[in-house]
Amino acid sequence: MAADKRGLDCKLYYNAGTYGSPSWTLIANVKDVTLSVEATDITVANRSASGWSESIQGLKSASISFQIDWDTSAAGFSNIRDAFLNGTEIEIASMDGAIATSGSQGLRATMIVLSFTRNEGLEDIVTADVSIRPTPNANANPAWLTV
Repeated sequence: MAADKRGLDCKLYYNAGTYGSPSWTLIANVKDVTLSVEATDITVANRSASGWSESIQGLKSASISFQIDWDTSAAGFSNIRDAFLNGTEIEIASMDGAIATSGSQGLRATMIVLSFTRNEGLEDIVTADVSIRPTPNANANPAWLTV
């Protein structure tokens, strides 16, 4: 299969419903989204490895960073800003296509907004750089969602 996914076809959503009955709302005014999923490295060192240090996968972590146009009338912008200002959680799905399209996949997680930085470039539109990470949720842990 050819590598045919374009960044502009990927989608970022917030859940305007409940966890059990999600109402995924597209955040259309984002750009340069980066989904990072990593795991810690646990070293397994013993004499049976003939002098080699070996590793196993530890805990996973995730973060999403993106830039969003400063549009206070846009629901996605307002929800992200308010989650930051109020210290509340927001459920996000960072997908490689439309969330209603079979085969689309990405991370679904309840997130906290850790950074909300306004950029005021002289010859640019006003934007915000946003950084979010998973937070504890009674409904579910972060998960890889495949439609």
